[in-house]
Amino acid sequence: MCFHINVAYAQPGNKAEDSMQPDLLTRTDDDAPFCENPADSYTLPARFYLDEDIFQKEQDAIFHANWWYAGHTSQLAGNGDYLTCAVGDQNVFVVRDRTGELRAFYNVCQHRGHELLNGAGRTNVIVCPYHAWSYDLDGSLIGARNTAKMAGFSKCDFSLKPVQVEVFCGLVFINLDSAAAPLSVQTGNLESEIRSYCPDVDQLAFAQRDTYHATCNWKVMIDNFLECYHCHTAHRDFVDLVDMESYRSEAKGIYSSHISNAAKSTENSAYQFEKGDVDFGYAGWYLWPNLTIWAYPGEPNISVLQMVPDGAGNTIEYQDWFVPGGTPTPQLIDAMKYQKDILQPEDISLCESVQRGLKSKGYNQGRFVVDSDRSELSEHAVHHFQKLVADALDADLEG
Repeated sequence: MCFHINVAYAQPGNKAEDSMQPDLLTRTDDDAPFCENPADSYTLPARFYLDEDIFQKEQDAIFHANWWYAGHTSQLAGNGDYLTCAVGDQNVFVVRDRTGELRAFYNVCQHRGHELLNGAGRTNVIVCPYHAWSYDLDGSLIGARNTAKMAGFSKCDFSLKPVQVEVFCGLVFINLDSAAAPLSVQTGNLESEIRSYCPDVDQLAFAQRDTYHATCNWKVMIDNFLECYHCHTAHRDFVDLVDMESYRSEAKGIYSSHISNAAKSTENSAYQFEKGDVDFGYAGWYLWPNLTIWAYPGEPNISVLQMVPDGAGNTIEYQDWFVPGGTPTPQLIDAMKYQKDILQPEDISLCESVQRGLKSKGYNQGRFVVDSDRSELSEHAVHHFQKLVADALDADLEG
């Protein structure tokens, strides 16, 4: 049960005072309750988007404990193909071994800690650039110069440290938590939902990556994705593309769906298209903790937009596009151009303004706008995400 109170707003812009709080994750006298029921709840306090200590807590509690998008199987098509990625300050590489199996390892030599691989490419043997220790594609140490006569030295003791890896709808994920449940188990019906809107998902290949930089917390970006309350005022072209009357969001465990079952028009200000085998307006999904998945109407396509934190106040966004054969048609090029040149800049501008507002001494929390019909204007999916954050951090914000 929640009790509404008159809020004496905190001053999250005063970082010196915030940092002196005994527990930033516990509700203060200045906070209104963050409740189980989204219709009763206030939002997370502003310090959750501003405080570097909270950001540091998120590294282990959220990012190091959950599945993280790393790439696509089309980028790892042949034996020896590899790609690298970073989960916070933890560098990892994924490689296809000599048997065709995908493997992931911490990207660090077991001799003196030098990084092994950069970027993406193909290799037959993994050789450390520092002292030339060499590893097979299964992570085993196969060469270490000047160690043959060392007493008590065994190559078996210096294999690379493995990381969980899993393929989901052609997307490659890693997890630093060796005990984490498989992604396929955690995501329930998400795969079948994606395949219902893109039956050709297995024929898609990597086409391009677009990179964006936003001066805001990573959670601000995800909050924005999870509601279309702002779409009519901020995304004129998107509303011209999508039938907003059919747009609905639904929270489901560690993901949520955001679907418009009809296109408003094939001749619209976003981009023109011909209806494909699956007729819909827009399909999007949020996957905990920091990935969104998109499918636009028309020819088969999937893209992912990953929000990568860069400190408490900055985010790097990577949007990877996957299309049949890896080569976009003119129609898909138009869709990608709309996303890159119009929709993303609109959202980034909104989110950067929110981040500036979160620092204001005149703001600490707002209320979720939630209607009983869970319409296209309802913010219940934002609450779902913020609750995942609060639960992961073991925050006590209701009482």
